Amino acid sequence: MVSNLPDANVLKRAAAARALDYVEDGMKLGLGTGSTADLFLELLAERIRRGLRIVGTPTSQRTADKARALSIPLRELDELGTLDLVVDGADEADRNLDLIKGGGGALLREKIVAACGQRMVVIADESKLVTRLGAFPLPVEVIPFAHGTTRERIRRAAAALGYGDLSCVLRIKDAQPYRTDNGNVIYDCHFAKIMDAPALAAALSPIPGVVEHGLFVGMASALVIAGSGGVSVIERK
Repeated sequence: MVSNLPDANVLKRAAAARALDYVEDGMKLGLGTGSTADLFLELLAERIRRGLRIVGTPTSQRTADKARALSIPLRELDELGTLDLVVDGADEADRNLDLIKGGGGALLREKIVAACGQRMVVIADESKLVTRLGAFPLPVEVIPFAHGTTRERIRRAAAALGYGDLSCVLRIKDAQPYRTDNGNVIYDCHFAKIMDAPALAAALSPIPGVVEHGLFVGMASALVIAGSGGVSVIERK
C-alpha cells in the first residue's frame, strides 16, 4: 500500500519556508541547529542569492559550517548583541510554546542565542507537537568533572518533584561519551511525562555541575507546525 502521508522532510521544509515570512531585510538572525534548521538555512541562502541582506550567528559548529558552505554571512554573537529573530527547531513542543531541545547536542548555545533574540520562531513537523512534554528524553549538559555525582543530584532533584527513580543515561557516540561544542557531556533523562516544565527547569538549573538543560520555557514567540493538513502557526499570547 502506498501512503498518502507527506514525507517528514517535506513537512520540515514547509515549516522552514513559512518561517522565512518572519525574515526582513537587514535583520540580525540567530540560526538554529538540527535537520529542520538545516532546511531553513538552505531556503535562507536562496533568498540571499536573490538579494536579501541579513547577518546570522550560529548555535553550533555544525550550523556555522553549513552556513558558510551556503555563503550565509556570519558574525559572532558578541558583535551582534540583540538579535531581531531566532529561528530554530525543537525535539518536542507543546501548545504553551514550551520546548525540549538538545537532541543535537547544541542546547547551551541554542539557549544563549535564544535569550538574545527579540523573537524566537520554532519550526517543526507535526510529530513534534505534544500534549505534554517528556516522551523525548530531556538532555542535560553537565561538566565532565565528577559527572556521575551530578547525575545523582539530578535524580534526587527529580525525585523531590515526584518523578521517582529517574533514568539518566550518559550520551555515547563512537563508544565514547559524547562531547558538546563546549567540551561537556550530556545526560538524557527519561521523564516520560513532565508535569510542570517551569518547576522542573527551576529545580535543574541550580544543581552544581549542571551547565544547562534542554527545557526552553517561555522563550518561543511562535511555533510553526507543518502537518498533512498544511502549515499552522501558534503565537504566544
